Amino acid sequence: MNSDRIEKKIVLKADQERVWRGISDSASFGAWFGVEIDGGKEAIGRIAPTKVDPEVARLQEPYVGFPWRVMVERIVPMTLFSFRWHPGAVDPNSDYSSEPMTLVTFELAQVDGGTLLTITESGFEQLPLDRRTAARDGNDAGWAHQTKLIEKYLALDEQS
Repeated sequence: MNSDRIEKKIVLKADQERVWRGISDSASFGAWFGVEIDGGKEAIGRIAPTKVDPEVARLQEPYVGFPWRVMVERIVPMTLFSFRWHPGAVDPNSDYSSEPMTLVTFELAQVDGGTLLTITESGFEQLPLDRRTAARDGNDAGWAHQTKLIEKYLALDEQS
């Protein structure tokens, strides 16, 4: 296991344009990810339950309303979207602003049967030692959930 990097891959049964909208449109992203986003280069919002999976929504309930903030890093339409954030920043009594941020990258590639989505988060080794392992382990499990949530979102989106 790489202690500095998480990588999750999933082939989504949707064309690249639909997957791109799912990760790059703030309302679509928020619906499956579980956040209400106000938008912009610095996307600020609040944690909200995902709209596509009741079980995961229950797991998110304790964090509803907590601030959620990312800095958009790079956009290559239809191919790559990345942002920086403070992973696991859910303690209302902690100020995370001076901590380094990790980099989250969503990469898309057309493959037989749909679109390959690769989600990578890197930079855990630069986090404060007392938060490093919990942030990495929590996000490793979290990204496993999120790959399933975008899959469910795209399946629901197809039906509407």
